[in-house]
Amino acid sequence: MAKTIEEKQYLVRFNCDTKSHLEVKSHEICDTKCPDKDCTIFCPADVYKWEGDRMFVGYEGCHECGSCRIGCPFDNIKWEYPKGGHGIVFRLA
Repeated sequence: MAKTIEEKQYLVRFNCDTKSHLEVKSHEICDTKCPDKDCTIFCPADVYKWEGDRMFVGYEGCHECGSCRIGCPFDNIKWEYPKGGHGIVFRLA
């Protein structure tokens, strides 16, 4: 029997570090040069949020796919793998 997306997501766990592995290099670029805020659209984990006049990064739920570093038209996101033992943990069903 095929699992629902909710059942599959239940198998994903996060072991968060206290320091983010994602960083917006320049908030000024987000604020003034990026009208579409692409990262808020293409990140599958919904890590990037534009609230008011500022970009917020909720790194704790990052799926580590790297789409943000590839998709940012201004190369404004510093992306690194989380340090060992931290980040996303997938479990097979």
